[in-house]
Amino acid sequence: MTQTLTYVCKLHTSNEQAKQIDHTLQTFADACNWIHETVPKRIRNRLQMQKLVYHDVRDRFALSANLAIQAIRRVCMNRKAAHTNKIKVVEFGASSIPYDARIFSFRERDWTVSLTMLGSRERFELDTGDYQRGKLAGQLPNA
Repeated sequence: MTQTLTYVCKLHTSNEQAKQIDHTLQTFADACNWIHETVPKRIRNRLQMQKLVYHDVRDRFALSANLAIQAIRRVCMNRKAAHTNKIKVVEFGASSIPYDARIFSFRERDWTVSLTMLGSRERFELDTGDYQRGKLAGQLPNA
């Protein structure tokens, strides 16, 4: 089993970039809520769900292909967890987006990350301490 370590790093953003991040988070949450409301509750399989709503999610919310897949994946994971724990899936909030290697990249030479946002890809400078720099040096992290 592989151990996953988590390091928290701040992003240096302009006001415009901060608004774009907030807008992307809210749109992603809206897409998750729409998927959950649209797809029959009994469906928890990612491929079945993807077949039903993928193109609609892309068109309706202007998400990139990978962000649309991540939204579908989040709904599936929450439905599976709710089914296992016998609880109800509540509304999705604008709190986070799971970024993978296709929509996130880290550049060590200038300590920046590149993230796919709505309609564009933005580069952000990282505000890291010596500890984070030491741990991230020479690695290929994901978000």
